[in-house]
Amino acid sequence: MLRSLRFRLPSLLLSGLLLAAAVTSVIAAQLFAEHARRQVVQQLRQQARGIAQLYADEALRTVDERRTAPAFAAAQLEVATGSRIYYVGVPIFPGQESGLRGLARRYVNWDALTEGKVEELSFVPPDQRHTFFAVAQPLKLGEQTFGAIVVAQESSMLRSEAVSLLKLLAASFGGGLLVVLLLAWYLTRRIVRPVVALSHATDEVAAGNYAVTVPSLRGGGEIHHLSERFGEMARRLGETEALERNFLMTVTHELRTPLTAIRGHVDALREGLADDPELRAASLDVVASEAGRLERLVGDILDLAKLDAHRFTLVDEEVDLADLLESAHGAFLEEARRRRIDFPIALGGRPNVVTDGDRVHQIVLNLLTNAFRWTPDGGRIALGLEERAGAVEITVEDTGSGIPSDEQERVFRPFFTRGGGTGLGLAIARELAVALGGRLSLQSEPGSGSRFALALPLRPVRQ
Repeated sequence: MLRSLRFRLPSLLLSGLLLAAAVTSVIAAQLFAEHARRQVVQQLRQQARGIAQLYADEALRTVDERRTAPAFAAAQLEVATGSRIYYVGVPIFPGQESGLRGLARRYVNWDALTEGKVEELSFVPPDQRHTFFAVAQPLKLGEQTFGAIVVAQESSMLRSEAVSLLKLLAASFGGGLLVVLLLAWYLTRRIVRPVVALSHATDEVAAGNYAVTVPSLRGGGEIHHLSERFGEMARRLGETEALERNFLMTVTHELRTPLTAIRGHVDALREGLADDPELRAASLDVVASEAGRLERLVGDILDLAKLDAHRFTLVDEEVDLADLLESAHGAFLEEARRRRIDFPIALGGRPNVVTDGDRVHQIVLNLLTNAFRWTPDGGRIALGLEERAGAVEITVEDTGSGIPSDEQERVFRPFFTRGGGTGLGLAIARELAVALGGRLSLQSEPGSGSRFALALPLRPVRQ
């Protein structure tokens, strides 16, 4: 359970959210604390400047008018500002009580104050136990600094504001956590379910069941692509298994038929049933013919295996393609005459090509064998040769039944047969064409016959 994607994906999302929330909260708290500190400093500076100006003006009037201490008192100012007010320096109103709390000079930088500088400081007042944050504003009469007004607020006020912020962040985080939980649940259903379905389908395919139902996903994305490719893979594996079964059945039949014929004639010869020299010669001809048939079948299987393993050896030689095609044409003349098939050959020149002549001959024979298999008696098969810029094209056209569009690519796959044969001829022909640096293409329509075209370069181009 803990190792499943259903658990890991939501856990990853939640872990990322928790980490992001923790980092965000720390940064936000620090930023807020700094912002609150700047706000308090600004506020304390304004208060200290105003109060210092107020006392300085009253001090001047007291000296000039011989008045008593000002009517306002520090207690009322503290209530109005919400801050504690202290005084450092010589008495503001000599012989009179100002009502300000006194503060020793050791709490402040007196030298900086006498130079007219405003000082920010933290200290524990004599009558308090907690730390206060304060601003000291120089108090002047003319150009002479004789004291400073210190306006202070308890540092715990900043902490309380930070705690309030953290509470808001916690509430926001709780809401965000709920949203992420819902999102994780949705993503789990959206992503994990098709992945789990694909996993089950993989188990079915591994068990040999290729007719699996692959989940269909709407839209694009990697999961959609994976689902489509997996479905295609399962279909291809199913087709391959069916082709292999069909191949085994076909090969078994193709091997058994000539072997049965050979065994029958050999037994007849051994038992003396063919004493007549003509009968004996006919039996030996049958044995030789069927042995050649077996040899061709085994050769096709070996050729395909070598091509698949890329262990096929090709020989480069100068080949007269016209002579090669005339030789292949002559090999089928008797069958064409016997079946009354029109079998013309059209040579558009006599190009010399550097290639493997035996393999080109093998390709042409495979194409002609396929054409004669599917062309009815009285039909037509045309063998042609054309020379084009930098290449030659050999064509085999027939008037057979044609090949449906959905099978035109499959006919080049090993073991695929539409009835008769082993399904290796066209597969070997295409692989050989590619190995020779060329290509083998097909044009066909059901009921209108087929046209195979082998394009080869004039000089070797190995792939």
